[in-house]
Amino acid sequence: MSAKTRDVNLVDGGLVKPMLVLSLPIVLSQIMQVAYNLADTFWVGRVGSEAVSALSFSWPLVFLMISFGGGFTVAGTVLVAQNKGAGNHDEVDHVAGQTLGFVILLSAIFAAIGYLVTPILLPLIGTTPGTEVHQLSVEYTRTIFLGVSFMFGFFIFQALLRGWGDTRTPMYLMAFGVVINVVLDPFLILGFDSNPIFGVLGLSALGNSLFAATGFTGFGVQGAAIATVFSRGVGALVGFWLLLSGRVGIDLSPRDLLPERETVEKIVQIGAPSSIEQSTRALGVTALTALVAYAAVNAVGVNTEIAVAAFGIGNRLTSLVFLPAIGLAQGTSTVVGQNLGADRADRAERAVFWAVGLISAVLVFVSAVAYFFAGPIVAVFIPGEEAVISVGIDYLTIVGPTFLFLGAFNVVNGGFRGSGSTRTAMAFSLVSLWVLRIPAAFVLVQFFGMGPTGVWYGIAFSNVAAALLAFAWFTRGTWKESVVETGRPVPGDD
Repeated sequence: MSAKTRDVNLVDGGLVKPMLVLSLPIVLSQIMQVAYNLADTFWVGRVGSEAVSALSFSWPLVFLMISFGGGFTVAGTVLVAQNKGAGNHDEVDHVAGQTLGFVILLSAIFAAIGYLVTPILLPLIGTTPGTEVHQLSVEYTRTIFLGVSFMFGFFIFQALLRGWGDTRTPMYLMAFGVVINVVLDPFLILGFDSNPIFGVLGLSALGNSLFAATGFTGFGVQGAAIATVFSRGVGALVGFWLLLSGRVGIDLSPRDLLPERETVEKIVQIGAPSSIEQSTRALGVTALTALVAYAAVNAVGVNTEIAVAAFGIGNRLTSLVFLPAIGLAQGTSTVVGQNLGADRADRAERAVFWAVGLISAVLVFVSAVAYFFAGPIVAVFIPGEEAVISVGIDYLTIVGPTFLFLGAFNVVNGGFRGSGSTRTAMAFSLVSLWVLRIPAAFVLVQFFGMGPTGVWYGIAFSNVAAALLAFAWFTRGTWKESVVETGRPVPGDD
């Protein structure tokens, strides 16, 4: 099937069906990303607790790097979507190539800096130089940094196709990458010696023969990094070939990849706020974890490890619930971008209202389930640990009812991003976390002695307040201007 038939018509006809068709593959891709991470964790767990600890210490650095670089891919989505809506197809190819070239160049700089500073930064997170955990963390993180260009290349391919209105092709490529990663993980991590995969397949003799011939015992935790880089690399190269061949609607030429100052400045103007937004969100999780630990220390009868474990479980549950909101928010960005490019601001506005209604309807049900079945849900994640389950129930019964506000907030912010108002989206994300959530939680902990429960109420308060503020700002309509040429003066960010 020609990939050109996969882009969804977003500027004519109905709105709800195209948004769902566009958003569902994004949700499925996010679920596959979760499977990707679970596969790494499962097989690394077979190596030992030191390897698992190394993965845990490495992840904040990797996540920060992905968050910062990934913000610039938002510029690709916005510029492609608005130019497509405006009918500027030559400009679509140009901005797509410029974004790809700029992000790959940026990733090469990240790779060099990250490789050099990894041994310095890891002890700041908590590793002890000279220990096995520190060494394993360095090996894993450095391997990821060496392959960061492949990872960013894959991310930008997803972003460009999303702007074009095609989310199925990236989903298929993601599935292909997950399969490669899942197949490679056990062998690159554990080698051929007594690898359980051979036993499960009834091929123990083959495994013994391969080990006798090669002596390969695996790379341990570094093997997980190699599998990730390789699978992402294959995806990036296939995506790059699709873009150069014109098979996905966007048709790049090598000259499009050469950076031009004016276009790069626009990419930075749109992408930098999203990079700051995503990076500070990663730092915010660390700050909240520290606040939970502080609250537990100063509370009567609350164990720090139990409180932090319950918070970790709550975060994981929120992330799972959040998947539909992420998909719909990213789909909304594309719908808004294309319709503003087509000079149809009224339709872009209706798309956001519909998206808020859809996600609210879904998450009202999810919130009710989280509230009434908090105990069984938390117990799935940590069976038998009654103390953690008790604190986790408090988290879900307090935060769960606000899930619909969290979903609505992210959809509205997706609308801001689609219009190119990434500074507005960044501002609301920063206000939500650093003005509403953390200060409110600290006040409840410090001055009202509520312990970890105060943090849960702080999170719930920020979910509601941020959604109401963002929606109120959205109704002002100051975002209804395109950042590409549509026959009108090009405005700035609101």
